[in-house]
Amino acid sequence: MEYSFPHYLLSKQSVDDRALNKDVLAALTASLPEEPLTITEVGGGIGTMLARLLRWEVISQAEYTLVDESDETIRFASSWLPGWAGENGLETEESDPNELRIFDSRRDVRVKLVRADIFDFIAQQPEPADLLIAHSFLDLLPMPESLPKLLSLTKNLAWLTLNLDGVTALEPVVNADLDTRIERLYHETMDTRPSGGDSLSGRHLFGHLKQAGAEIEMAGASDWVVYPVNGAYPADEAYFLKFILHFFEESLGNHPELDPAVFADWLGKRSQQVERGELVYIAHQIDFLARIG
Repeated sequence: MEYSFPHYLLSKQSVDDRALNKDVLAALTASLPEEPLTITEVGGGIGTMLARLLRWEVISQAEYTLVDESDETIRFASSWLPGWAGENGLETEESDPNELRIFDSRRDVRVKLVRADIFDFIAQQPEPADLLIAHSFLDLLPMPESLPKLLSLTKNLAWLTLNLDGVTALEPVVNADLDTRIERLYHETMDTRPSGGDSLSGRHLFGHLKQAGAEIEMAGASDWVVYPVNGAYPADEAYFLKFILHFFEESLGNHPELDPAVFADWLGKRSQQVERGELVYIAHQIDFLARIG
């Protein structure tokens, strides 16, 4: 199977749509200042959050800066966003390969795609935006030292979504002891990642945000729950599940606490569960809306 990270980001749109906490989203919508808005999204990937905010009519007039460190995802976003807009009845104008306008009679969003390491971007001291978005991103960073730097990107609100909080579960059971050990080791790889990371990022953000001087306006669970319906997964969620198993393989493939043959057999059985439309995947996560200052 060929693994494409942009394809993975596309495949998880429907998963994220279900997962995002609707109370936190409602609080965000009620708290946004008068448009036009300025928005900065860090770790923005291929632009699916921007598309979602337009689809859900959360924003209509905005200057939207999407920052991601990957050349591949920025290139993909520059072609995917105009295509998505056209399929959804919006027009686009491109003044530059990484600058475009998405608009119709009601909506007008100017998008700037920035390929940069997030901390290099922060070091440029860009003008703080009305809203900072970090979607499925903070649990990849060293905390708490990264948070004040990130919050310098907003003068008002931060919407911090899908922060992993210590549960990754796969059903049905393959081997109870082995399943538990693999989950524990998988989380440990996040906690010991040289670039930073925290498998308990969600619960720790309550304290980290307070320490950084931010006030939590709303918080709530945003769990990924992926399950078959009548033996099949909706949308492209079978690919999403295969990519999750790929993450396990990449993280634990040479782990000294796992016998390679036993782990390969476990991965094979999990993959077969996806093929048969049996696998259920749950990841516990937490969303936050924080006010700065």
